[in-house]
Amino acid sequence: MRKSIYLLFIAIFCTAGSIHAQSNLKWYTNLEKAQKVAKKQSKPVLVYFTGSDWCAPCKTLKVDFFETERFANLANEVILVEIDIPRRIDIVSKKQLAYNKEIVAKLNKDKSFPKLIAFTSRGRKIDEVSGYGSLRDPVHYFALVEKAKSK
Repeated sequence: MRKSIYLLFIAIFCTAGSIHAQSNLKWYTNLEKAQKVAKKQSKPVLVYFTGSDWCAPCKTLKVDFFETERFANLANEVILVEIDIPRRIDIVSKKQLAYNKEIVAKLNKDKSFPKLIAFTSRGRKIDEVSGYGSLRDPVHYFALVEKAKSK
């Protein structure tokens, strides 16, 4: 019995630790501000397009990619931007939603969700990955981050 309680405690502690690590990531919601920071720090920018409350592939990508320890380690070497187009009106402000729609119109013309676009610190597009399949293999997303940080 003690052993079971001990193992349960360890599992909860490890899970809480990984969730806490994810909450320390800095996500910008303004691309221009992120680009200024990227230029100062000489880091690439990753722009993530999501429909956080309606896009099923976005939700699974969040778990399989963004909430992993591997991504948390890579994220220290890039500037993160989230452009969310939710359906619920309480997730982002009207002003933020209008801004997000402008960015989608400029950078995500095909309105593909999820989509991750990498830019150099000077704003040159490196590459992009869009969609997320039922095999739940984020290998292309990790490859994009690796490619971005090597530029």
